[in-house]
Amino acid sequence: MTSPTALKLGTRRSALAMAQSGMVAEQVRRITGRDVELVEITTYGDVSREHLAQIGGTGVFVSALRDALLRGEIDFAVHSLKDLPTADPEGLTLAAVPLREDPRDALIARDGLTFEELAASPRGARIGTGSPRRMAQLNAWARSMGARVETVPIRGNVDTRIGYVASGDLDAVVLAAAGLSRLGRLAEATELISPDIVLPAPGQGALAVECPADDAGLVSVLAELDDPFTRAAVTAERALLAALEAGCSAPVGALAEPAFEGVGEPITELRLRGVVGTTDGSSLVQMSITGPTPASRDEAVALGHELADEMLAKGAAGLMGEREL
Repeated sequence: MTSPTALKLGTRRSALAMAQSGMVAEQVRRITGRDVELVEITTYGDVSREHLAQIGGTGVFVSALRDALLRGEIDFAVHSLKDLPTADPEGLTLAAVPLREDPRDALIARDGLTFEELAASPRGARIGTGSPRRMAQLNAWARSMGARVETVPIRGNVDTRIGYVASGDLDAVVLAAAGLSRLGRLAEATELISPDIVLPAPGQGALAVECPADDAGLVSVLAELDDPFTRAAVTAERALLAALEAGCSAPVGALAEPAFEGVGEPITELRLRGVVGTTDGSSLVQMSITGPTPASRDEAVALGHELADEMLAKGAAGLMGEREL
């Protein structure tokens, strides 16, 4: 009796993408009893040296994987959910959003320093990040202390970015805590930044498992990896981003969390926070909304749209530069 053919999982080639995809592959192996083969795919975002703010960000790490899915070269793909465009792709479905990792940003600084210690340093601080969202909020944080930092645009994998600190080129870099955790490198963070100070990117810390919409059997299998609360939360965050007509390289942060979380208690209310700011941190629009935990995609989308409307009424559109229409 022949064994079932291996499922082909498409992934970017970076160490982080391979680690994330490896985690999902192992879960799928346990569910199906089938082998899962990782297929490495190079995306435009991997080969371009331009800053994400220049190339738009939206879809640059995703399109090649989606093309491979539609051509039947792979069976399913794993993405960092924050990299997904907000528009639904034709012919594909988001089969699973697994339980979310820590959504916070992490600071890796010289000499074990915190952000406030760096900002207060007489010599100033050069902090690397490729994210306009982080730049806006880090600069606003420094301004709130009566200090200034220099945010330096950088690209590259985790090793490259941390290397800027080790070499002395930068005083610190800011990365997603989830990525460090999945690589077993969270201990290198000198500070985990509270969302009360810096909101993460919409969907940060979550993974997206995508496959052809017409493969009902695979859709059903992958659905076993889905975490309903994580899906509701990131759907609300991404609906906010879409309603602001902003791409994933825009200076927009969002986080949906339980409004009140008791041990063992059901999550009955969701609090969605959003922020839009100029990259120099001089202007921020930061607001929140609380509602019943969404029981459907439409309810999650409605929550995101409601907060977006309130933020736009407070002038959010004027802080984002060119909007993606």
